[in-house]
Amino acid sequence: MAKSPAHRLGQIIGDVLEAAIDPLLREFAESNSLYLDTRGRRPARAGVKLTWTDSSLNSHDLDFVLERGGTPDEIGAPVAFIEAAWRRYTKHSRNKAQEIQGAIQPLAETFAQSNPFKGAILAGVFTEGALAQLNSLGFKVLFLPYSSVVDAFSAVGIDIDICETTADDVVAAKVAGWDNLSDARRDLVPSELLSRNSSAVSEFMVALRSSVSRRVSRISISVLHGQATEVEGVADAIAFVERHSQEGCLLPFVRYELVAHYSNGDRIEGGFSDRQSAQAFLMALPAAER
Repeated sequence: MAKSPAHRLGQIIGDVLEAAIDPLLREFAESNSLYLDTRGRRPARAGVKLTWTDSSLNSHDLDFVLERGGTPDEIGAPVAFIEAAWRRYTKHSRNKAQEIQGAIQPLAETFAQSNPFKGAILAGVFTEGALAQLNSLGFKVLFLPYSSVVDAFSAVGIDIDICETTADDVVAAKVAGWDNLSDARRDLVPSELLSRNSSAVSEFMVALRSSVSRRVSRISISVLHGQATEVEGVADAIAFVERHSQEGCLLPFVRYELVAHYSNGDRIEGGFSDRQSAQAFLMALPAAER
C-alpha cells in the first residue's frame, strides 16, 4: 500500500531532524571519549535496532545512547539515553511524550547507579503540558519549534507548511520539490535547523556535557547507629568502610548509607547491610566520575 504524501513528508522532516542531531552527538562522543550507538548494524548486538532491556526484562527501542567504555564489539555503561521526535499536530504530542517517558524512564531506573542523562529532542508542535511532563521527570528537553523547521526548509526553497486540510496533490508537490533537490542543497537544511535554534541547542549540549563530565565532589557515609563521616573521594570512602569496626557500639550495626555527591549537583545513593556490598557500590562508580 502506497504511503500518503503527508506521511512521506513527515518522514523527510524526521530524516532531517536525525541528520541534524547525529553529527552533533557524534562529535560530542568523540571529544568526550564516549561511544555513540544509533540504529544500524553493530557487532556487539543483534539486528539493526538499538534496544536496551530494563530490570523487568522489557525491551525499549531507542534513537541514541552514549556509552562509556563502549566499542563496536562491546557494550559500554550507558551515560545518556536520548530520543528524538517530530510531530506536526498537538493532538499527537502528549502521546509521544508519554512514549519517550515509557522508553527511557525504566532504563534510567535500571541504571540508576550511573544516573544517566535523559534527553528528548522534539521538533514541530508540542503542547506545554507535554514538555512540562518530561521536564518534571528530569528530562532535558531540546525543543525545535514548528516555525523554525518551516524556515529551515524555506532556506532551500521548499515550503513544508501543511495542515490537516491540505490537499494530497499540494503535499505531493512539496515532496517532489524536495526529491528534486541536489544532495548538496538537502544537506543545508539540518545545519539551518540547528542554526535557527542555536541558543536552545547550546543549552542542551551544556547540560549533556555537565552530566557526562561530572566528578564526585564528596561522599557521605552514614552508619545507622548514628555516626556520619564525609570523605573527599571514592578511595577514601572504600578505606573508611574497610577500617570501620561494627563492634563496640551501643546499638547493633544495621547498614551503611552512602551518598555520592557530584560536581553538577547530581547524587547517587544506596543502603547496604554489609561491608562487601558497600565497597562494591563504591567500586562500581565509573572511574571517570571518581
